[in-house]
Amino acid sequence: MKKGKKGRKLSREKDQRKALLKALISALILADRIKTTEAKAKEIRPFVEKFITRAKKGDLTSRRLLSRFFHKRVVKKLVDEIAPRYKDRRGGYARIVKLGQRRSDGARTAIIEFV
Repeated sequence: MKKGKKGRKLSREKDQRKALLKALISALILADRIKTTEAKAKEIRPFVEKFITRAKKGDLTSRRLLSRFFHKRVVKKLVDEIAPRYKDRRGGYARIVKLGQRRSDGARTAIIEFV
């Protein structure tokens, strides 16, 4: 029996989708909040939360694992600035605020930001 795959396709092929998600997550980490479509925001939130949980450890292994995905500047900000903010928090580091539809194409937009 065929099972459904998890995750959204976002009208892109696998490599393009992976690059898009990586760019969105990097932008969110560097800027602390970004405006994007609701589907993209919902798709990146679990990844962001897992990366913050990993960064909370702050050890060399965590930094090396994160540096496989992100630029050195992103890893530094994640481990040194963002993760210490949430040392007492057990989860739920990102918030999605729905904004409404875009005039041009009617896509639902949202802001994703750190709590």
